[in-house]
Amino acid sequence: MTGSIPVSERIRARLRAAGASFLANDNIAAFIEDGELEALQAEVEARVSDVLDALVIDTQNDHNTRETAKRVAKMYVREVFAGRYLPAPRVTDFPNAKKLDEVYTVGPIRVRSACSHHMCPIDGEAWCGVIPGDRVIGLSKFARLAEWVMARPQIQEESVVQLADEIEQRIRPLGLAVVIRATHTCMTWRGVRDDSTTMTTSVMRGVFRHDAAARAEFMKLIDGQRFACR
Repeated sequence: MTGSIPVSERIRARLRAAGASFLANDNIAAFIEDGELEALQAEVEARVSDVLDALVIDTQNDHNTRETAKRVAKMYVREVFAGRYLPAPRVTDFPNAKKLDEVYTVGPIRVRSACSHHMCPIDGEAWCGVIPGDRVIGLSKFARLAEWVMARPQIQEESVVQLADEIEQRIRPLGLAVVIRATHTCMTWRGVRDDSTTMTTSVMRGVFRHDAAARAEFMKLIDGQRFACR
């Protein structure tokens, strides 16, 4: 009986029964059972094929679009929106054995996402600033968490908060700062088509939120990294 029910409906039913959110930028990996991701990808392929038909594209005779639905489904489920369907990357934390309490920064971290309003690409960079507490994580883990959070339909204002939340809950730093600067193709490719516009969002927590000198030190450090990378 369940085989006749689309896998997306089965996953939605579990989410609703648990009272869980499944907004565009939520992670729903805990509600996907073994084998269902493959079935979901197949369902997305069928739906994308319907979209191409509605756009009056002859996918049967057009060699350029014959496999487009399959490619798009794989791209959405396995790549650009994988942060919705895959569990969080493993992030091992370590004791802050030397009781370090100075500011360190990580970045620029390349971030890629898609605007949840138009599904247009977002491309930019993120910087993280930390004043450690009792625990620390390896530098590469900041990039892994950023990739996981951004690989969902997002708006930048929410993604920077999600990334800060993920870092904070793992290491409980004395201070945490996260800045994302990105270009949105929903502005450069469509709409006003302004190629010069970037968006900057930030989250300041702990010492960075309450200490203007610490905040200024972080901003000076990342400005130096931006200049060095040009």
